Amino acid sequence: MSERILPDDALEERFVTASGPGGQNVNKVASAVQLRVDVFRLGLSPESYRRLRTIAGSRMTASGTLVIQAQRFRTQEANREDARARLIAILDKADEREARRIKTKPSKAAKARRVDTKKARSTVKAARGRVTMD
Repeated sequence: MSERILPDDALEERFVTASGPGGQNVNKVASAVQLRVDVFRLGLSPESYRRLRTIAGSRMTASGTLVIQAQRFRTQEANREDARARLIAILDKADEREARRIKTKPSKAAKARRVDTKKARSTVKAARGRVTMD
């Protein structure tokens, strides 16, 4: 995880009640965090933004807001830290460049082996035909 500085004006936190097991604590305490991030205020490069849209998928709205829901823990503070850590992980992944693909060609020997196996298979299949009584 990198030391990335997130501008406060790009982040908005809402505390909501979590879903799932937890008894009365879930029903009465708003411990889940919904972190909303204005992606345009983060100053990402166009390539990073394109990769971020792909990584985020349905978590990204059409207006460019990334929504991260964190409800793994029982306390607001722990969920808040979890949401920010997940945001930084997503941003770090978006900053990674894909490895450039190096085109390769099969060798002459590999081409010959492929043709030989095709010929062998062809003769096997041809032998399955009807037998003629001469």
